[in-house]
Amino acid sequence: MGCMSAFGPFAIDMYLPSFPGIAAELGTSLGAVQLTLAVFLLGLAAGQLWWGTLSDHVGRRRPLLAGCLLFSVMALLCARVRSVEALIAARFFMGLGGSAGVVVSRAVVRDLFEEREAARFYSMMMVIGGIAPIITPFLGSLLLAHGGWREIFWVIAGFGFFCSALVAWGVPETLSPERRMRGHVAEVFGGYGRIVTNRRFLGPALALGCAAGMLFTYIADSPFIFMELFGVPARHFGFLFATNAIGLYVGSQLNNRLLRRFPAEWLLRKALWVNVSAAVLLVGCAWSAAGGLPVFFALLFLCLATLGFIFPNATAMTMQPFAAVAGSASAMLGICQFVLGAAGGALVGLWHDGTTLPMALQILCYALLARSILLLTPKYK
Repeated sequence: MGCMSAFGPFAIDMYLPSFPGIAAELGTSLGAVQLTLAVFLLGLAAGQLWWGTLSDHVGRRRPLLAGCLLFSVMALLCARVRSVEALIAARFFMGLGGSAGVVVSRAVVRDLFEEREAARFYSMMMVIGGIAPIITPFLGSLLLAHGGWREIFWVIAGFGFFCSALVAWGVPETLSPERRMRGHVAEVFGGYGRIVTNRRFLGPALALGCAAGMLFTYIADSPFIFMELFGVPARHFGFLFATNAIGLYVGSQLNNRLLRRFPAEWLLRKALWVNVSAAVLLVGCAWSAAGGLPVFFALLFLCLATLGFIFPNATAMTMQPFAAVAGSASAMLGICQFVLGAAGGALVGLWHDGTTLPMALQILCYALLARSILLLTPKYK
């Protein structure tokens, strides 16, 4: 399950430095190559509803294996394309397949565990999901330097087939036939309506979406802030990026240990307070320019480390009431996370003014919104 949560970093972070090389070899514009990233994210979002609903109807194992194989085959196709149009099409279906690993893995955990244990397993899944953003930029740069962009997709395909083998060999069916959903299309969409209007779903789901917004805000603006504004050499940027990924990883593992003593909801609420406090200080640092890069980076590290608490605990709380339709609930959670996350990456570009303030303010807005949503959500018994 943890390996499949790394589909995104493997499929995105590894090939970003190869955009100019792809454009040159395929005889196209850089804008057309950038479209391959957009359509991958579109496929990743569109696949959430399909795989989530399908897994509630036919079980978890077959959709999970089908999605992994589709992801892997499309990565092979990306390595062999001769036109940017073929690359765009392959990347869309690659995202569609990769979304199965994201959405069905959450449903599998919900099938097997209740809230506190589920939160612990989501934290453990973040071990691999957290390591992936650390190693993939370095691995992509290494492959690009000693091979080319096609070798990157060969490696991604190999990782996909490895995950497919793990599913075929080690993942049992966790949704028995008598627990599977039956009904027509109208009943399926009615089920989605009941999920999104349930306050036990909506509060933690929106808080998790805001956390994704903070993460995407950081990812989108960090190259400008570190390299252009603070003058960090490009060869050191990967180190700073990896350090913050380590912070998120450490937060998730500390959360795993604390879950043995405290409920997931209590940890989520406390983490959101720390997150808001760090975001307020980050805005103050950006506004006054006090402390320079060391202080700004330390506060940013703290903001991202608290996400290691927010993601697993909010996921467990969101999934807890929906044992019978865990796939559909996971799909709606994924869409909420994707929409608010993608908005973060887009909005920070619109606010761009050549300083660190837009990133800091946007992270604070997301933090305050997440904290406010949980304040208005009744505490669970």
